Amino acid sequence: MQRSKTLSLTTNKLLLIAGTGWLFDAMDVGLLSFILAALKQDWGLSATQLGTIGSVNSIGMAVGAFVFGLYADKKGRKAAFLFTLLMFSIASGLSAFAWGLYSLLVLRFFIGMGLGGELPVASTLVSESVAPNVRGRVVVLLESFWAVGWILAALIAYFLIPLPSVGWRGAMILCAMPAFYALYLRFNLPDSPTYSHSNEIIKKETVIQKIRLLFSKPFRLQSVMLWIVWFCVVFSYYGMFLWLPSVMMMKGFDMVKSFQYILIMTLAQLPGYFTVAWLIERVGRKWVLVSYLSGTLISAYLFGQADTANQLLIYGALLSFFNLGAWGAMYAYTPEQYSTNIRATGSGMAASVGRIGGILGPLMVGLLMAKDFSVSAVFALFSLSILVAIMAIVILGKETKQTELT
Repeated sequence: MQRSKTLSLTTNKLLLIAGTGWLFDAMDVGLLSFILAALKQDWGLSATQLGTIGSVNSIGMAVGAFVFGLYADKKGRKAAFLFTLLMFSIASGLSAFAWGLYSLLVLRFFIGMGLGGELPVASTLVSESVAPNVRGRVVVLLESFWAVGWILAALIAYFLIPLPSVGWRGAMILCAMPAFYALYLRFNLPDSPTYSHSNEIIKKETVIQKIRLLFSKPFRLQSVMLWIVWFCVVFSYYGMFLWLPSVMMMKGFDMVKSFQYILIMTLAQLPGYFTVAWLIERVGRKWVLVSYLSGTLISAYLFGQADTANQLLIYGALLSFFNLGAWGAMYAYTPEQYSTNIRATGSGMAASVGRIGGILGPLMVGLLMAKDFSVSAVFALFSLSILVAIMAIVILGKETKQTELT
């Protein structure tokens, strides 16, 4: 009873502290999509080179999710949080001084490592620290900070990146500076009470034992399902959203106008998160995730077919609404598939497999665009990817609404 009361009192503080870091992580990912469009003009990079930047970021995220998921199960959620945010902040600041493609690629790898490690650890920490009847809602609200970060990134891109005195380098410095404040806040962050109670047992398990447990009979189907879903969702998300400003420019809009449209589309992310936060404790994780992924599938296809400004804006806003709402449900659903001793490892591994999709998505878009494939064909492929994720959840997924984490 005392523990429940304590968790209730600290939920808002936990959400604010974890969410602040999440917000600045989103700013970086959001800015990357706009920076790619700016670098095309500034450095004269090809579509393939731009795709490589996005893919290297995802390689770092894949490594970070795997390594820091294991680290969080071994040393604690808070320790992993602090380490990943520090890595992300320093690399973000240094990337403002990149002198060419290769130096930027190295720094984007370390930014990706910090970002990829932090996100699954954050959702695991929050999942373990709040009561079962509000757990899904709180994790989705944590994920909603991502939308705020994207909105800030779109504002910076629209108002500041076009200014010669700021440009993309100034935007990266702005992205890095607040992250150090989030790092300061997290020193006051308590570790997961669920993890603390199981600490000694967890520490005795080796890395190999933890990975084997993911494929033991109690967790095998969940692991397969999560790996398919994460791969397909991340593949389509990074393929679509990192290229949105560039796609808008291909459709005939100049850079400033493209950034303005993306800003409007990004605002649709917030109601996407908030509707999922309201539905997830009423309908459940499984069918909310299936519903919002279905909306993503339809919106992605229609966006690819759009050829007028109004169509691009409407379908782009719907794509943001459904896709980011699905991300919120996915982050709530993932940690609930595992027991405490492998929860961060399982979440990290699923995210890591997803980041492989994030590597291939931007690269594939760059390669297909270089071979003169149409935007509609590329977005139809992303719709197909989402369909595979939906089928995996329907066939293999189980409902975890308000279950007690053990």
